[in-house]
Amino acid sequence: MKGRVALVAGATRGAGRGIAVGLGAAGATVYVTGRSTRAQRSEYDRPETVEDTADLVTAAGGHGIAVPTDHLVPAQVRSLVDRIDAEQGRLDVLVNDVWGGENLFQWDTPVWEHDLDNGLRLLRLAVETHAITSHHALPLLLRHPGGLVVEVTDGTAEYNRDTYRVSFFYDLAKTSVLRMGFALGEELGPRGATAVALTPGWMRSEIMLGHFGVTEENWRDALRVEPHFCISETPFFVGRAVAALAADPEVARWNGRSLSSGGLAQVYGFTDRDGSRPDAWRYMVEVQDPGRPADATGYR
Repeated sequence: MKGRVALVAGATRGAGRGIAVGLGAAGATVYVTGRSTRAQRSEYDRPETVEDTADLVTAAGGHGIAVPTDHLVPAQVRSLVDRIDAEQGRLDVLVNDVWGGENLFQWDTPVWEHDLDNGLRLLRLAVETHAITSHHALPLLLRHPGGLVVEVTDGTAEYNRDTYRVSFFYDLAKTSVLRMGFALGEELGPRGATAVALTPGWMRSEIMLGHFGVTEENWRDALRVEPHFCISETPFFVGRAVAALAADPEVARWNGRSLSSGGLAQVYGFTDRDGSRPDAWRYMVEVQDPGRPADATGYR
């Protein structure tokens, strides 16, 4: 991907960071955005920053450029895209990964009992940010043929169609992003670009590792608390999925589709950092959801 330019919106941590690094490892120039910087943290109040992500992109072999941005503020997003245009004159890959809702949804709480302000804030962060970013960035992406848009969500279209996802607001947010991948495919396909929705599996993000009180080095200790965590993957697995899509000259075959990191690994042959190919969504359907004992054999 040398000579190609990507924007990963929402790259401070988690999937966004993994995707940015994956694109960097392929040689891309990657603009990374988020609200947590070395000078000021977002309401998450966590140590990860966009500057750290940019440094990881550069260390991986690309060129990382951190641009602190609140994607709920159209003027900031417009300024971001103007900067990319001025500095690069092109945009080849747009990854809409803005989320920010971990502290806003309430598990297994019906809509009438859920905090309304938090639920609406979640929808703004998870859905409105993606629409604002696409509105401003897509004219630049369409300037050259072959552009790729990746809408990052949680769950495949098939899984989310049949499964209630945690809460009314979470379910609505993640399903909306899936539909964005389809709708953008309808609008971009005839114009020479491709859009997809992409989900990682059960991801060992910084927040998830912290939740279980483990690190990437000893993550298997969490299996004592949650045995199905055996199917988990690093954020870099979905990063390699995006890099594979971006490098595929026939990527248009996926236009409008719902994809997963585990599914794409079977097609493109990439692996997670430990050499495995965890297929989390098949595992959830065949093992976790039916209540079978945790066993990742044959699924990674």
